[in-house]
Amino acid sequence: MSLKAKIAAATTAATLAAGLAGPGTAQADVTLINAFEVPAGKQAEAIAAWEKARDFLANETGYVSTALHEAITPDARFALINVAQWESPEAFQAATRRMHAAGVFPSIDGLTYTPALYRVIRTDD
Repeated sequence: MSLKAKIAAATTAATLAAGLAGPGTAQADVTLINAFEVPAGKQAEAIAAWEKARDFLANETGYVSTALHEAITPDARFALINVAQWESPEAFQAATRRMHAAGVFPSIDGLTYTPALYRVIRTDD
C-alpha cells in the first residue's frame, strides 16, 4: 500500500472512530484532580455528593469523563480522589459555576476538597 493510501486509510479510520465514539469521548485538554479529606463516618455522604455532582457535570458542555478513587489504607490523608477530564479550563469553570449556582453539591461538615486543573506534560509512551 502506498504512503498516500495509508494516510487516507488512517484518516478514514480516525474519522469513523470519532463518529462512533459518541458523547463523553472528546479529546481532553485538561485534567481535574480533586483530593477530598473526609471526616470519619462521612464517606458514604461524600460519595453520594460526588455522584450528584457527577450526574450534573456529565451533561455539561466540555465534560469528557470522571473517576472517583478511594484510598485503600485507612490512614490516607485523602480518602477520595476525583480525576476528571475536560475539553478546556473554560468549559470546566463554566460548568462548575452552574453547578454551584444550582446548589448541587451539598455541604458536609468537615469535608474539605482541593480541586486543581492540570495538563499532561510527559507520558510513558
